[in-house]
Amino acid sequence: MGLDLLLGLQWGDEGKGKIVDVLTKNYDIIARFQGGPNAGHTLKFDGIKHVLHTIPSGIFHPSALNLVGNGVVIDPVIFRKELENLDKFQIDYHKSLLISRKAHLILPTHRLLDAASEKSKGSKKIGSTLKGIGPTYMDKTGRNGIRIGDLEFPNWKEKYRELANKHEELIAFYKVDLTYDLQKLESDFFAAIDFISNKLSFVDNESVLANAQADHKKILAEGAQGSLLDIDFGTYPFVTSSNTTAAGACTGLGVAPNKIEDVFGIFKAYTTRVGSGPFPTELFDETGEQIAKVGNEFGATTGRPRRCGWLDLVALKYTVQVNGVTQLMMMKGDVLSGIDKLKICTSYNYRGETIYHLPFSLNEENLTPKYIEMNGWEEDITQCTSFDELPSQLKEYVAFIEDFLETPIRLVSVGPDRKQTIFR
Repeated sequence: MGLDLLLGLQWGDEGKGKIVDVLTKNYDIIARFQGGPNAGHTLKFDGIKHVLHTIPSGIFHPSALNLVGNGVVIDPVIFRKELENLDKFQIDYHKSLLISRKAHLILPTHRLLDAASEKSKGSKKIGSTLKGIGPTYMDKTGRNGIRIGDLEFPNWKEKYRELANKHEELIAFYKVDLTYDLQKLESDFFAAIDFISNKLSFVDNESVLANAQADHKKILAEGAQGSLLDIDFGTYPFVTSSNTTAAGACTGLGVAPNKIEDVFGIFKAYTTRVGSGPFPTELFDETGEQIAKVGNEFGATTGRPRRCGWLDLVALKYTVQVNGVTQLMMMKGDVLSGIDKLKICTSYNYRGETIYHLPFSLNEENLTPKYIEMNGWEEDITQCTSFDELPSQLKEYVAFIEDFLETPIRLVSVGPDRKQTIFR
């Protein structure tokens, strides 16, 4: 048996956490395959909102095993806080949560390096979450990193000291005003390492997943961030440091490409982006402000306001193709209620030519989006429980997107709670 894959098709914040939580009852294992605490997966049920940064979104289901794969980078301090936040819900994460030995550790000096690098860019900042993600992946590819499995050997602190000293030299190179107390940061770091080492099991995840497939267990791979933030296929250089697309599941979990079955692609009924970078359909008017306000568009990790704009089907078709999406899931249709006319981008004017694909550069001096217009709907849809109950204009909106993307929309979300989910 293979595994299914769930990932975001825009610039992140599509609602992956909610859908993983909704789908977990159908799976035995939820496996996170890339990213780190720069992710913020929000789940809401029983009147309580939960935000997970590293822990897979199936953790609230006692029947599911949750795995943090080798492609993930882990900040022990943040991870410990996440675990402690689960204690009040009596979750036995000692049994239900596993960490790959090959996952890399985010050191305190990685976060300092991130801050120094971003500060040195001045007005050319890329919009980093400052969680140390980029520097950690750089050490991984530079073959300098420290992995979870290293903690099982007596010399790991020597490796730590050597790498941290190197980082401090690099921080000094940036020549920026950065005040920090490394001794305090290291005290919290080592305490968190002890906590995690005593509370969780470290595993060889590729073996765990191979055995699970042999035993016909159902596995769902959970992505973080969004496809347009992929280091190779995103809006470079305004991207994250890992492969957020379907290919990242293979390298981030140790599974073969031919084992991937369904690919669930999640997108918002409009488009958002946090931080810097091109955004062709961005709105700067009252409609954009309305979407941001109704949609509560603030980053779950950084708290920064999200930029909002119309749905971009050119970009969405690109990510559907790159990921091999088999089923689509549309989030936040309820946010568009009350907007009289909706625009959808269906092509670009790129350097004087009409194109229907994502070009090399999305910079505004090279590109102008071209729209079609559709009627909006006034109704509050947050209490709808079936697709038949939705307004005709929303059904037409869904049908147009399906036809353009040549991929079925199997799920429509009408609110943040796990119950506000309509399957088609």
